[in-house]
Parts: sequence; C-alpha cells; structure tokens
Amino acid sequence: MPTPPPVRLADINIESYIYFGAGAAVAWQLAYPGVGRGVARHSQTLRRPFSRLRATMSYIYAVSLGTDEDRATIARHVNRAHVPVQGEGYNAFDRDLQLWVAATLHRGGLEMHELFVGPIPAASREPLYREAWAFGSTLQVADDQWPATADAFDAWWESRQVELCVDEEVRTYLHAVLGNGAPWYLRPALPLQAFVTRALLPPQVRQMFALPWTAKDERRWARFRRWAPRLYWLQPRWLRHLPARYFLRELRRQTA
Repeated sequence: MPTPPPVRLADINIESYIYFGAGAAVAWQLAYPGVGRGVARHSQTLRRPFSRLRATMSYIYAVSLGTDEDRATIARHVNRAHVPVQGEGYNAFDRDLQLWVAATLHRGGLEMHELFVGPIPAASREPLYREAWAFGSTLQVADDQWPATADAFDAWWESRQVELCVDEEVRTYLHAVLGNGAPWYLRPALPLQAFVTRALLPPQVRQMFALPWTAKDERRWARFRRWAPRLYWLQPRWLRHLPARYFLRELRRQTA
C-alpha cells in the first residue's frame, strides 16, 4: 500500500472547508471561562461582523500559510486589539488563555480534515502538531506550554474539560453569534453553520450552551457527512482557495 502524502498545516487551512468548523471553534473557546468573558464583553463580532471575520481568518492564514513578515504583521494587529481586553478573571495577554484558543484552532482543523478528507496519516501527526504551535507562539504562548506530543495534547485536552463553564452572558452571546453574527451577504448560510456547530460539539458542551439536538438532527448530520465532502471536492481549486488568498492579500495590502 502506498504511503499517503504528508499533511501540513497549510494543506488544511487553505481549504474553505475549515469555515464549517468556525462556529464549533468559537463555542469551545467561549466555554473556557476566562476566554468566554473576554470575548462576550469585548468582541466586535455582533457590531462589525466582517471586520471580526477578517481579523480571525487573517490570523489563521498568516500563521499557517504566510511568511514571517505576515506573522509579524498580524501579531501587531492582534496585540493592539488585545490591549483593552481585560477584566475580572480574564486578560487577553494571559498565555494560558491564549494556549486554549490556539488549541481549539488546531483541534478544529483536525476535525475538519477528518470530515472532508479522512484521518491524519500517522506519519504526519507529530509534525502537524508541532506546526500548530505557531497558533500560540505568534502571540505570547511559549513552546514549552504545549504538551510535548500529540498524544499528550489529547490527554491535556480531555483534562481541561472539567474546567469548562458557561454562564448566561456567554450563552446569550453565542446564540446571538449563531443567529446573526455574520455579514448580511453570508447570513443565508447561518442556519447551516449553526447546525454544523451543534453537530460538532459533544453533548455536554451543547448542554452548557443550551443548544438542542434531536434524533432528526442526527439523521440530517449523517446525510451532511455523506454528501458535503463529495460536493465540496467538485468545486475548482481556485474557488476553494479563494478566501485564503483574498484575506492574505488584504493583510499584505495594509502593510504595502
């Protein structure tokens, strides 16, 4: 049997299928109390949805697809935006909170790759995990904060589940994001995004956010998993990669 080609961070994040995991990544981030409070109280998502989308995706693309200059540029932007994000129980420069957010980006990418492509080949697992450290080290997270191996990361992730807690403020915020937290031209896709978000979250996290899930939803999710990858790979490469190229180009234009 031929050895599968290696999978790199760029191979995952250049694909537009990662957008299907965006809502679940946000929910995981919000479920960690310090992150949840900071985002619910300071995020511009509901007031300026496209600006928030651009900032988040520019960060993901700069880290995984960009140059050192791109990463330095986005780090300056994010650090500047983080200055006012502090309060009781949270600070955007808290390295542990940043590690949690970075971990959700890594884990979300793996989940989307498995859904649309398949499991990560064993030989790629450790190199890909090491690449993902850049989601944190581009800001303030030190490499030695990350669990040493991919297996250790999985154990660390499970150990953090007992720390998750969602209050009414954060719960209300996520419902608002899933209800109208997108630019007007993307809002027709919000029902599908909200459905996939609910599907990707485990039952205990859905319960924290008071997100419903029924037997009918489970059947719909089975159909989605069967058909969405097939339809996605029918799209031409230029279209699948267009968002990544657009947001990177816009980032570079700001510093030209």
